[in-house]
Amino acid sequence: MKKSKIIMIIGSLLLLGLFVFPLWNITLEAPQYPIPLGMDIHINKFSDTHEFDIKNINLMNHYVGMQYIPETIPEFKVFPVVIGIMVLLGVIIGFTGNYKWYLGWFILMSALGIAGMYDFYLWEYDYGHTLDPHAIMKFKNPDGTKMGFQPPLFGTKDILNFTAHSYPMPGAWLMFSGMMLTFIAFFVGKKEAK
Repeated sequence: MKKSKIIMIIGSLLLLGLFVFPLWNITLEAPQYPIPLGMDIHINKFSDTHEFDIKNINLMNHYVGMQYIPETIPEFKVFPVVIGIMVLLGVIIGFTGNYKWYLGWFILMSALGIAGMYDFYLWEYDYGHTLDPHAIMKFKNPDGTKMGFQPPLFGTKDILNFTAHSYPMPGAWLMFSGMMLTFIAFFVGKKEAK
């Protein structure tokens, strides 16, 4: 079997790591929590970094009128199906040996990844800005506008006395590595075709 086929198939199969490992993590640090609160985001669920973290985040958010972190969101039904299809499609394309399709798969997966990150941003924005007007505590920005509590999409951000961190987890790194392998497979396949 040609090297490009093997690389393409392995790259596609690495996406299966998303079914095992979390995709993303959001952590909240504050003086009143010696152990930071955290939430792992998988392709099909939210989970506690430490026991009862999501419950504690929801209790804390209630005071400023933020929404509760739901048990599930519609994306949790869609993402596993999309990843499963992309893995299957990638393996089939790998067996065909058509290096141009490798690039097509990479472009499609990149577009899906960008759409997923944009959807995550919209969810975070709604979560941090749609506040209950009857909340116990209300905070305003220095200019008098209502303060939002949106965690960062990527990186670190101070929100009142909390420091919020948002970073990829092993599932995201496996997906990224797999995508890079399929991109490399394109160039290896192109070289093999000459």
